Formats: sequence, C-alpha cells, structure tokens
Amino acid sequence: MAKAFILMETTVGRSREVVTALSRLKGIKSVDTVTGPYDIIVVIEGDTLNEIGDIVTQHVHPIAGISRTVTCLVV
Repeated sequence: MAKAFILMETTVGRSREVVTALSRLKGIKSVDTVTGPYDIIVVIEGDTLNEIGDIVTQHVHPIAGISRTVTCLVV
C-alpha cells in the first residue's frame, strides 16, 4: 500500500467546494482544512505509487478552485 500527503492552496473562497469534491474521490482517506501556507491537507492511499500519481493527475488536479499542490510520498 502506498500513501501520500497532498498540500493544497485554493483560490479565495473555494476551499469548501474543493473539500467536498475531494471527499468524494476513491483513494482519499482524509481531507482537512488547515491554517498556514496551505489551505487543505489530503491523505491519499493506493495500491502503488503509480495509482496515487494517476489519482492526483487525473482526478485531483482538474478540480476547480485548486491553485497549487505539493504531493509528498510516504517512504
């Protein structure tokens, strides 16, 4: 099982919509709104690192309101 943290910045006023959209995705284990330089931290799990990459690029990045992501793979 592979795991990663996704640190996200959202456009102003869109955090709630982004959290809702992320919560519906397969592989997303938790979605938390946080303070600091990022707006949301997501925990994602998949069978392989490639699966995590596919979820991030095909399903997370297209969500409206996300301005920047940093994906941190767990080693």
